Amino acid sequence: MKIAYIGLGSNMHSPIKQIKSAIKLIEEIVSTEITDVSSLYKSKPVGPQDQDDYINAVVKIETELMPYELLERMQEIEKQHGRIRGERWGPRVIDLDILMFGNKIMTDQKLTIPHPEIHNRSFVLVPLAEIDSDCEIPGKGPISDLLATIDKSNVVQLQ
Repeated sequence: MKIAYIGLGSNMHSPIKQIKSAIKLIEEIVSTEITDVSSLYKSKPVGPQDQDDYINAVVKIETELMPYELLERMQEIEKQHGRIRGERWGPRVIDLDILMFGNKIMTDQKLTIPHPEIHNRSFVLVPLAEIDSDCEIPGKGPISDLLATIDKSNVVQLQ
């Protein structure tokens, strides 16, 4: 079993409902178990600001799937939620990103692990640190060091 982290984000069609629904579908993936789920966080969008704020979360899983198999499952869940890939950084019903997969570092046209912007995104680092404060991002360093260098003021934990 490998440990992986999935980032979830939504800012359309009842975002909290979309995130919770996606988590339930992740629970149903064969050979995969959710071992932790962060709180929900509200954050400003990356890119165009003329869209609603995002709701974000991170889940920690243990999986027997390989990275590309996990990517396929994430894309299937996005499709079930009606995700249409359009404008880069535009509004979305659901966005599921493989943030990390074990200690793997890989880059190709289909998948980059760890996620290429993980170290720059407070809306990912804050919930990730909530569920694994000792985690180290391969090639980037300890999450505590990364959190110390970014602005976290735009990430608000929901009650």
